[in-house]
Amino acid sequence: MKAIDNVLLDEMTARAVASERKRVHHNLHSSMDDPTHRLLIAPEPGTYIRPHRHLNPPKWELFGIIRGRMFIFEFDKEGKIVQKIELKAGSTPCFVESKPETWHGFTVMEHGTIGLEIKPGPYVKPGTEDVADWAPAEGEPRAAELERWLKTAQVGDCWK
Repeated sequence: MKAIDNVLLDEMTARAVASERKRVHHNLHSSMDDPTHRLLIAPEPGTYIRPHRHLNPPKWELFGIIRGRMFIFEFDKEGKIVQKIELKAGSTPCFVESKPETWHGFTVMEHGTIGLEIKPGPYVKPGTEDVADWAPAEGEPRAAELERWLKTAQVGDCWK
């Protein structure tokens, strides 16, 4: 059996803080070809993951909170927020599921946040149709602006 304990979670947080990307993953699945991917994600405030979807091939994504606090967003194709859900450890909702065609992303609100992501495998590198063309790529100057904007953005707001 695999156990997820405070030692692992604390170690992941320390590695995320030290990481240039402000996040680390810990795979629970045994290979990238596994039919179900299960991974812990330790994202720190300031990390940026470009809004995306899992259309090609179509894959749902289930994301839950173990520690900390974050907002999960669903966007329309132009970048307007159509749903915003707060995930906070110890409260509900504690999981959200995104459909394959749904544009989604998140922002981290607390140091030490840890999430659990479950989705079908095997791993396929996202194609251009799976990343939001209205959002900057990771590392671009406006990526940090979008990450900060998401912290206060509300349903109906649109990133420009």
